[in-house]
Amino acid sequence: MSGHSKWSTIKRKKGANDAQRAKIFTKIAREIIVAVKAGGPDPENNSRLKDVISKARSNNMPNDNINRTIKKAAGSADGDNYENITYEGYGPGGVAVIVETLTDNRNRTAADVRHAFDKFGGNLGQTGCVSFMFDRKGIIVIENDGEADEEELTMDALEAGADDLEANDDCFEITTAPEAFPDVRDALEQKYSLASAEISMVPQTMTELTDEKQIQMMNKMLELLEDNDDVQEVYHNFDGPEEE
Repeated sequence: MSGHSKWSTIKRKKGANDAQRAKIFTKIAREIIVAVKAGGPDPENNSRLKDVISKARSNNMPNDNINRTIKKAAGSADGDNYENITYEGYGPGGVAVIVETLTDNRNRTAADVRHAFDKFGGNLGQTGCVSFMFDRKGIIVIENDGEADEEELTMDALEAGADDLEANDDCFEITTAPEAFPDVRDALEQKYSLASAEISMVPQTMTELTDEKQIQMMNKMLELLEDNDDVQEVYHNFDGPEEE
């Protein structure tokens, strides 16, 4: 995942229309509910909840929405029982795809995910068929708006425990080990405005598509998956023009 593609995704989410933004907020609210039920409503004592709140804020989710969802989850003893299920497979041209879901109906979700793969020339595989081609890393993105000094930011990131910093024309992308991610994020957000901060699956190599039909099919498959209410994240190693 290049910084460019990550920044494109961030800009697309921030520029989403009201209906798309509402869908993003609904998905993040589901993550908040699961995190609260697993570890309680206090983010200082629940690192998973703290991570989700950071993700919510980077997606411009209002604090009122965040707090309301936390209170609702903390006060509910039953209902909203979601489980994490991850699907793996191949898109057109052998593109590796990982789909992370939170669902209260695994049969529905499995059918929807399989349909998306089948409809656009992909195929759903067994667990582990593509995940070995990805590394789990913390990814922190800061907009390169001319205000942040690259050398100073690099020093701050490395001192906080980051592994690397990649500077692009429009953003800085900081990479961390998953276990170092919370400390690095907390240190940087005290000084910088973070455009995005989350644990991600980063492809080790990319698969380039040059066939126009395959590119179109791949984009449509990703769009259908990301539009599904149960799908939280879609990771892939697609190297080609993405639809804006």
